[in-house]
Amino acid sequence: MQTDRRSFLKIASATPAALSAQIAPPGASGGVPWPRRFAGVQLQQIAFPLGGIAAGSISLGGRGQLRDWEIFNRPDKGNAPNYALPAIWAQVGDRKPVAKIAEARYLPPYEGSSGLGSNNMPGMPRMDTAVFTGSYPMAHIDFRDRRLPVRLSLEAFTPIFPLDADESGLPVAILRYKVSNPANVPAKVALCYSIDNVVDKGDGRTNEEKTSGALHGLVMSNPGLAGDHELKGDFTLAALGDGEVSFWRGWPKGRWWNSPMLFWDEFSAKGRLEKEPDPRNAVGAVSIRKEIPAGGSADFTFILAWHFPNRTPGRCGWHSDKGDEKTLIGNYYSTRFKDSWSAAEYLATNLPVLEKKTRAFVQAMRDSTLPGAVKDAAMSNISTLATTTSFRTSDGEFHGFEGVNDKQGCCHGSCTHVWNYESTTAMVYPTLARSLRNAVFGHMMDERGAIHFRETLPTKGARSGLAAADGQMGQIMKAYLDWRLWGDRAWLKKIYPAVKKSIEFCWVPGGWDANKDGVMEGAQHNTYDVEFYGPNPMCGIYYLGALRAGEELAKASGDAAFAKECRGLYERGRQWIEANLFNGEYFIQKVQGTKKSTVAKALISDMGSEDTENPEYQMGNGCLVDQLIGQYQAEVCGLGPLVSEAMIEKTLKSIYQYNYKREMFDHECVQRTYILNDEAGLVVCDYGKGTRPHIPFPYYGEVFTGLEHATASHLIYAGMAAEGMECFVNVRMRYDGQRRNPWNEAECGHHYARAMSAWSGILALTGFVYHAPEKKLILKPQHKLTELKCFWSTASGWGTFELGSAGLRINVEDGFLDLAEVELAKRSVKLPEPVRIAPGQPYKIA
Repeated sequence: MQTDRRSFLKIASATPAALSAQIAPPGASGGVPWPRRFAGVQLQQIAFPLGGIAAGSISLGGRGQLRDWEIFNRPDKGNAPNYALPAIWAQVGDRKPVAKIAEARYLPPYEGSSGLGSNNMPGMPRMDTAVFTGSYPMAHIDFRDRRLPVRLSLEAFTPIFPLDADESGLPVAILRYKVSNPANVPAKVALCYSIDNVVDKGDGRTNEEKTSGALHGLVMSNPGLAGDHELKGDFTLAALGDGEVSFWRGWPKGRWWNSPMLFWDEFSAKGRLEKEPDPRNAVGAVSIRKEIPAGGSADFTFILAWHFPNRTPGRCGWHSDKGDEKTLIGNYYSTRFKDSWSAAEYLATNLPVLEKKTRAFVQAMRDSTLPGAVKDAAMSNISTLATTTSFRTSDGEFHGFEGVNDKQGCCHGSCTHVWNYESTTAMVYPTLARSLRNAVFGHMMDERGAIHFRETLPTKGARSGLAAADGQMGQIMKAYLDWRLWGDRAWLKKIYPAVKKSIEFCWVPGGWDANKDGVMEGAQHNTYDVEFYGPNPMCGIYYLGALRAGEELAKASGDAAFAKECRGLYERGRQWIEANLFNGEYFIQKVQGTKKSTVAKALISDMGSEDTENPEYQMGNGCLVDQLIGQYQAEVCGLGPLVSEAMIEKTLKSIYQYNYKREMFDHECVQRTYILNDEAGLVVCDYGKGTRPHIPFPYYGEVFTGLEHATASHLIYAGMAAEGMECFVNVRMRYDGQRRNPWNEAECGHHYARAMSAWSGILALTGFVYHAPEKKLILKPQHKLTELKCFWSTASGWGTFELGSAGLRINVEDGFLDLAEVELAKRSVKLPEPVRIAPGQPYKIA
């Protein structure tokens, strides 16, 4: 399904509501609505992660099938049990019953040595069509079928809502089928879910029947596995609620394909599972049967839960010290629940509250007047936190790969120079962001103040990688962001000495700014996996941002002398960069080689130039898409402009002019290909204006969605809303369900962390900044507006606000918001005395 991008050139710098109104469904005026709907060939690539934050996931496919079972402490694309499928049986009045697999039909290709094979019974009758609606963390599928006498839909989700990483981190998924009876007579309906025991293979697997209140199900395990086996654990398939529930602990055991045939004979006859087979195999089945009155409807709810505690570095792909590959690092969720049944019980007991909060989160975003593409990008990329990119060890600490390969994590270590870009964790799960920061300024930092950009597990003082200039500077800025969102003076007192030390590391002999002039000239390892030699805008402006963050943190810590020192260096560096790196259109690099022997320890990798005096792999005079990444971070942090605002604006216009490609037919890229043919996007570095080095830095011709989201947000911050929105839309159009999975933005691996920079689009459009220490809220939408309604969050609470002709109204959904001052685009309001806004107590400012 193609969309005309040219229509976006007509979008003026209008109100958010107007921008949103101009983003129509694909095929109309060209846009990305939210929630998004997919049908036909667009269902092919959909894999919607179900599972809690940092707890593993099972993905819901576009047809309604379960795919990519990644609950076993590692990525596992393509993994699925031999049989894992829902079935529906319906009889209206005395008519002949109809039974089908409760999924849409298979989509091409059908190629294979045995066709589509026999697993999951692809040759059995299925639903005619499906329409998939995704509004993460909730998915909805409407099925249609000519022969089925009732109507079927599916709602699938895991409780996920802001701030509470524990309650959003349950190892569970909910599959709620809704059946409507359009007939004028009652209908008997049954839904049955079958799953082959997932706990390893072989005859030692057992399925145990369990009941607890309204929860009835099977617990699948494998008692023969040793306690330290990587797959030791269990899985629950359960029905929740009323109705006639029947079980088979296993399908009939048989040769050839007798087993699925005999199961189908049983279920399709009466819509229930009667006498249990003996002997039986390990494919357990749970059936719910209800009678639905004429014109009525009923829900059929299944719960999936898992418990696999034996996470090790070696299995998931995390770097460890030699000998620690099989050391148990565990899963946090397994310390909360003794087994999967306990997790399912907890969910069943608390589902009303958890579901209410989840729906409130989704509804807050649905009701927002922001453009659909921004909402889609921001919400869809939260799913990365629920994939195997992210996990929490048994001590509760949060860790993240850069992304994941099909069977192992890709690029371990909560990599500073990648996780720098994203804004989702700080704004949606600030406790997880603080966990990352505690690691960075704790065991990831050496005695000199160098932050090694990759973390080793288990943490015994070991580190991997080296110090990345952009990674270290960005983390200093993020420490300021955390302080601003929390206002926690005890935490600041604890972390400030390490932050100060990390800034001082810039000045060591042979370091990034050895002559202490506010300009980075040394060997600067960075996110492009090489070192830049000499002053450059990416690392240099990041450094300015770190100095400004250091100044503010020093002031808050009562360290006036260091605050003054940071400010002085910032001013000197800013003036030099403006005078020497800006070429009239954008900022460039002044390549300055150096003798390797003079470079400080842990600053040079083995991936960059072997000749450091005449270095290869530089950006030179190219127009780098993230040359202003430090300024982007400053906007998110509320630090203001780091260099001339006129230069910032001109540079962003140049990036839009040079890096933005409206089609890729003539674009040359010998590197990894993330975008091609008629697709539009922002390339990493463009040399149309400047001469390309003979050997430029890696990835220069590629397109990264994480950089696109950040740049699009920065364009909006700078008042170029139409251009920024065009970039947001282009990204999400490429993830259309046919070409790519909308819930998997890839870079170096699936579910790439950098793409969570998408949340910044919300911050940019609203101009949202919160200073917890001052109880000050700033709302300055970056373009003209009439009426604005949007989601907001801080470390203490979340909710919605409405800003328009009637003034400002702040609603708190959960937690609280302390407020003493509000700064709007044209006025500031100081409250007579601070207030704490709580749920159900909206606060208004006329």
